[in-house]
Amino acid sequence: MRHRKKINHLGRKSAHRKSMMANMACSLIEHKRINTTVAKAKALRTFVEPLVTKSKTDTTHNRRLVFAKLRDKHAVSELFREVAPKVAERPGGYTRVIKLGHRLGDAAEMAMIELVDFNELYSPKGKKKKKSTRRAGKSKPSETETKVEAPVVEEKAPKVEAKEDKAPKAEPKEDNATGEETKDAEK
Repeated sequence: MRHRKKINHLGRKSAHRKSMMANMACSLIEHKRINTTVAKAKALRTFVEPLVTKSKTDTTHNRRLVFAKLRDKHAVSELFREVAPKVAERPGGYTRVIKLGHRLGDAAEMAMIELVDFNELYSPKGKKKKKSTRRAGKSKPSETETKVEAPVVEEKAPKVEAKEDKAPKAEPKEDNATGEETKDAEK
């Protein structure tokens, strides 16, 4: 039974586990998504989410608390500068774990963990943009659109005529060439 065992030790001593979580969290903050095993991704989620919550209020005390866990000043500054403003309205659930299948070498279950607000494919803002483009076709054309279409039609007509003028010039040259060939054939 695993009653009251909330921490997955991941087969490591506490110092190794803490440094691994710090490194993975720094990579996640820097790259916005990383691939790892499912067990590590779930453990990382419980490690990172409280840090992101602390980054929402930018105080010296919170920066020091986050730095004590991450131990990387560049990751801390990026967390407070870029990540915190994007997740300011979100009450929790800053990360998403997506299972990817099994690794070829040892058949370990792999997963991708990512920051939710940095993925454009799954964000609700991306879906709204698609709907707005569909509705744009139903609206009445504005004056600027009709002005743009009229000169384009007029420009195409003279270009076609110019190409037709060039085509007959090429045909007499071919006649000369065929005439020469027939003379060569007669000899």
